[in-house]
Amino acid sequence: MHGVGGTTPEKMLGDPRTVRITGDDTAAVFRRAADAGPGRRPGPGPVREAYVWCNLTSGDGSRALWLLLLPFMVVNLAHWMRPAAAGRHRTVRLYGLLVRLVALTLTALLVAGACEVALDLVAWQCAGAERCARRHTWLGFLAPGVHGGWWSAPGRRLALAALIPTALTGLLWYLSHRTWSAYESHQPLTRDPEPADDSALSRPGFWYGRRLVARLRAAHTATGLLTVAAAVATPAIRFDHRPGGPPALDTLGRLLTAGLLLAAGTAVGVVCRRGRSERCPDRHLDAHLVRGLPLGALALLLLTLVYAGWSRPGWRSGGRLPGDPAFGALMSAQGVLVIALAVVALDLHRRRPDPRAGMRGLGGPAVALLACALGGVMSGGVAQRVADWLDGTRALLPGPPVLLTWQASTIPAVLVVLLLLAARLGLRAARLARAERARIRHEHPGEPEDPARTRAIAHARAMATLTDRAPLALAVLTATTLVLGAAALTGALATGTTPDGAAARADGVVRGLAGTSQAVGSWLIGAGFLLFVTWGRRAYKDASARRTIGILWDVGTFWPRAAHPFAPPCYAERAVPDLTWRMDTWTRRTGGRLVLSGHSQGSVLAAAAAWQLAPSVRGRVALLTYGCPLERLYGRWFPAHFGPPALAGLHRDVACWRNLYRPTDPIGGPVRVPDDTAPDVDHEPLRDPLAYGRTAAHPLPAPILGHSDYQADPAFTRERARLLARLRPDLPGQRPEPGPGE
Repeated sequence: MHGVGGTTPEKMLGDPRTVRITGDDTAAVFRRAADAGPGRRPGPGPVREAYVWCNLTSGDGSRALWLLLLPFMVVNLAHWMRPAAAGRHRTVRLYGLLVRLVALTLTALLVAGACEVALDLVAWQCAGAERCARRHTWLGFLAPGVHGGWWSAPGRRLALAALIPTALTGLLWYLSHRTWSAYESHQPLTRDPEPADDSALSRPGFWYGRRLVARLRAAHTATGLLTVAAAVATPAIRFDHRPGGPPALDTLGRLLTAGLLLAAGTAVGVVCRRGRSERCPDRHLDAHLVRGLPLGALALLLLTLVYAGWSRPGWRSGGRLPGDPAFGALMSAQGVLVIALAVVALDLHRRRPDPRAGMRGLGGPAVALLACALGGVMSGGVAQRVADWLDGTRALLPGPPVLLTWQASTIPAVLVVLLLLAARLGLRAARLARAERARIRHEHPGEPEDPARTRAIAHARAMATLTDRAPLALAVLTATTLVLGAAALTGALATGTTPDGAAARADGVVRGLAGTSQAVGSWLIGAGFLLFVTWGRRAYKDASARRTIGILWDVGTFWPRAAHPFAPPCYAERAVPDLTWRMDTWTRRTGGRLVLSGHSQGSVLAAAAAWQLAPSVRGRVALLTYGCPLERLYGRWFPAHFGPPALAGLHRDVACWRNLYRPTDPIGGPVRVPDDTAPDVDHEPLRDPLAYGRTAAHPLPAPILGHSDYQADPAFTRERARLLARLRPDLPGQRPEPGPGE
């Protein structure tokens, strides 16, 4: 199994002629053409098969839309980053509930950002200001003017503009439903659950989240539609509640408010009601809920649009759209939820401390906070760019909400902190490289020294260690985001104006710093937004750029959608059943034995697939992992599922396991299985490069391979042969493979 980025079956099998044995254009198993005949009795060597799964993460041009889902993917990771704690079922459920609520606020934030652009900046501010509407002729039919048309009424303008955030919500629903049918609908291998499983990944229902994703999709879709309805209804309700307002519309507004609150409470209740079911595949679908909740929210939205579009003489739009505090409320709710999540994570970690766990169990809350910050920056960036486009001079429009401007002003400070952190890590890497040079010289006694070669090898080793500093980088970034986010919220609520406006009466240094931060932050957000759009456009047209995005998703979408249904789909819910079905059916039909070989992310899939096998089949399987992040990345950041007890249990269950790694590899590393009853899993670090200078075996300079091309090392073939020799020699020989239909 290949790793991130994928490769071709011809390269994996070392033969230009390959045949697809089973699978489709998305993911399939291949063999060499010479090994593909039915009823073929195996020869003296192993028969190699390649599982190609790269199209699960990089496919057609629509995958470029996945860039919009980045905050959702990040918050979904937080669900799986909880500390390990056996027997703490209620606390674990509380942890999952808090992450799901944070995810729900992200959906509301994204749709509220779209409402800010379409309803506030375009329909309320620009279309309501005659000079701005004249600058943008396409808004002429919405402008009040002297001869204002039917659409010039504020409520009707808002109702028409509401189509944009409504369409965004519909697009998110469509993407989630489409991928739900393609990924979550694959049936896992049916077997009885084992009560003494060491890892949740061995549970039969772990890779089948069809019911939960459907429920969450309904709740999040309803939340998006209700957010649009609230944005449209709020200004109309405020106008109708004024003294002397129309009693009928006032009553209808109160009823509509009650209906929106009731529907919002129902959506929150659906999110809180049920989490994941893993003991067995839960094939029940809450059909009435899945259909009824979004349709009910849509009906409320349509009623709201009719209510807002009703004629109201004397209603004029001015200033910002009422409802500006909504962003502050969302940000405050996210802060409270993240702090509560951190308290729960600390309690879980304290019950079962793991010194290797990233950030002492706080990785999940840190990632959830960064997801909220990323969602805020994306929403604020779009609003800032649209405001500048509509009114570059800032003379005609009040602009976006004050809180979004304060958030933009914190970005330069975040970048300064990141630059200082990068400088510190760079100095540390330089010191390590100097220490490695002396070590490299001692590793090659008798060979003439090549200073440039020594520096290159030392640099590769030093840079590979930066992966282990990821907890420090994440901790610094999280603390900075938390402090600056709280400062932005406090400043916006306390002053009610932008940073430069709040510092207008301060001394020159403070005033200059506030103005510079606001201007630079606005520019950086605009540049980031343009880069984001450009990258998405390129990914839509260019397959190579789309593959680059797919590499990012290879790591971020390994886990099922347990918190956010609009996150990019989990490819493992297709890949793991593929591998499990192939291994189980093949071993049962032939009585054969398997070496499951995986590189990089493929090694994680290999472990997940081995966990899903029945014990009788698992005992016929050997693992050969290389460039493997199972402990270095997954074990540290996802300790509940890849911690030391889980890896030790997998080591006991499979027939044998061997792991290869290099000191120059920034991703792979030792597995460090804590089990003294069986042979060691980790091979000693492989030499990289294979030769320091020119030798008879390497007359040309050997490359520094790092994370790639492990099969070029002689240790790979040697260790694979040893695993084959250790695989249950007492078993009878393999039977010929049955032909088609047998």
